[in-house]
Amino acid sequence: MRAGKLDQQIAIQRFTNTVDDYGTPAETWTTLATVRAQIIQQSTEEFIRNFGASDETVTVFRVRWIDEITTADRVLFDGDNHNIKETKQIGRRAGLELRCQKIA
Repeated sequence: MRAGKLDQQIAIQRFTNTVDDYGTPAETWTTLATVRAQIIQQSTEEFIRNFGASDETVTVFRVRWIDEITTADRVLFDGDNHNIKETKQIGRRAGLELRCQKIA
């Protein structure tokens, strides 16, 4: 993986439960890591569903290897949140491809 191709910056976030000052549980997203990434593919498709037309934007990010990334995490890129739908290992822990769907 060449460093020059990692030209975008993304934040990988994890859902956490915390307790605020009043003892009330608060559900928040905390940043797990801020890393450099390469956009491999970005596409938008329109689907006709029973509730009407809907758009689905899929983006594939390539990053250096990070332990413990799961599909329960999300990616923050360019002000938009993306759910991680699939993770794919590149080589022997050399990198990771994150297939994500933009949250509307």
